[in-house]
Amino acid sequence: MDIIWKGILGGLLTALIAWLSKRGNTLPGILPLFPTFAIIALLIVGAKGDNAGFREACMAGAKTIPAYLAFLGICYLTVGTFDYRLALLAGVTAWLFIILIAFFGPRWI
Repeated sequence: MDIIWKGILGGLLTALIAWLSKRGNTLPGILPLFPTFAIIALLIVGAKGDNAGFREACMAGAKTIPAYLAFLGICYLTVGTFDYRLALLAGVTAWLFIILIAFFGPRWI
């Protein structure tokens, strides 16, 4: 049953983004910053009752911020040159590259 309400929450957020996109471009760009998936993940980790695990999950989420900024930056810079779908693909590629460095880079060095 827990998984159902989490799916409903994600679906409602997606519907809200689609609805807001009809009224402008700023709010749909801001709304994904609401930590829906972070809340779900932290609820799951927090339910285990392990404070250290909860803190570890928070730090892992914080490590993704540079990757998100890289994603947005690459999308912003490439959309004038490429179709928006290719700009998104380039952004996801940049995100993946930064995530790999953030989580595995210290092991490779």
